[in-house]
Amino acid sequence: MVYNRKKERVTIMEQKELFARVFGAAPSLRASAAGRINLIGEHVDYCGGKVFPASLNLKCTVLARANGTDEIRVYADDLQIRQDLKLNSLGEYKTLSWGNYQAGVAYILKENGYPLVGCDMLFSCTVPFGSGLSSSAAIEVATAIALCEIAKIPYDLVEIAKLCRRAENEYCGVNCGIMDQFASAMGKKDCAVLLDCKTLEYEYVPLKLKDYAIVVANCNKPHNLVESKYNERRAEVEEALRLLKGEYPQISCLAEVTPAMLEASHCLSGKIYARAAHVAGECDRVRRAAACLKEGDIRTLGKLIDASHESLSKNYEVTGKELDTLAELSRSEEGCIGARMIGAGFGGCIIAIVEKDRVKAFEQHVGERYLHRIGYAASFYRTSVEDGVVVEHFN
Repeated sequence: MVYNRKKERVTIMEQKELFARVFGAAPSLRASAAGRINLIGEHVDYCGGKVFPASLNLKCTVLARANGTDEIRVYADDLQIRQDLKLNSLGEYKTLSWGNYQAGVAYILKENGYPLVGCDMLFSCTVPFGSGLSSSAAIEVATAIALCEIAKIPYDLVEIAKLCRRAENEYCGVNCGIMDQFASAMGKKDCAVLLDCKTLEYEYVPLKLKDYAIVVANCNKPHNLVESKYNERRAEVEEALRLLKGEYPQISCLAEVTPAMLEASHCLSGKIYARAAHVAGECDRVRRAAACLKEGDIRTLGKLIDASHESLSKNYEVTGKELDTLAELSRSEEGCIGARMIGAGFGGCIIAIVEKDRVKAFEQHVGERYLHRIGYAASFYRTSVEDGVVVEHFN
């Protein structure tokens, strides 16, 4: 079973039937790519730091078939929108309200020598938009995998992640790092991925939380990466790196600056210093969090997650009233040992580490208090950590 964003139960047979109604033929394959959480390491991927994501059971699923034309025809099952993208004019779809991410991926693949063919693609997404769970990366990776499978093009998942990031950067105008696409493409069941965003070296770490579970809660104030201050933060940390190179010419990225180096520096002040302080501190927290998970020290992991949120709120200023309230209420609930925002911020989700036998009470109590404090409800997602990419060919 899969679930669309309206939480309606949708069978694979029903998806196939919808595909046939929209495109007049049966699909030949199904490809899915996952949304993700990030245990810790927020806003450091584009600074060359290490991050610690895990791919979820919330996915973007694409049913597809070759159509023998010069068009990629894409359809959203929940929005009931169809776009016909001409293979020879893929650069012309940047302003689409829906379909621009698919067009961007196709454009980048084609520009890099992938011999795409015309095809029909039905998209069904269970990753909530604007949630901080990387719905855009899931769409991009699922699109790329389906296009390659339909055209019988060999592909490497790391390369797919890199190309999808380029599509988001260059075509869609979002100056994101590599973490989201990498986690979507390379996620592994029941594991977190310790990823060095500078070198793309990675390590799978078993996600064993003992008596605890990860709860994902959405504050339901959607964010928009292009229109938010995300790109502004990118510019600020790039300025911090430029200034710090005057004192530390050996550094090649901001993630190489330790908290001690930053404290000894005299070239930063104000918000530029605060942004750099978050990056330096967060990179140190990632290192310590990975060690905690390997050692089974879940309570210290929770404290590091709390510290991450505080830095994102005070130093990086990407939280806001809703996310701060949700994290605060979560931490005050019995059985919760850590909570923080995930994603770009300015809305979206938090994760909380909660005792397994208190998850239901946690969701009820935090939900009631959040509604009273903010005036509208939060959403809670029952998630599991699954493989990032799954492909199935139909007979």
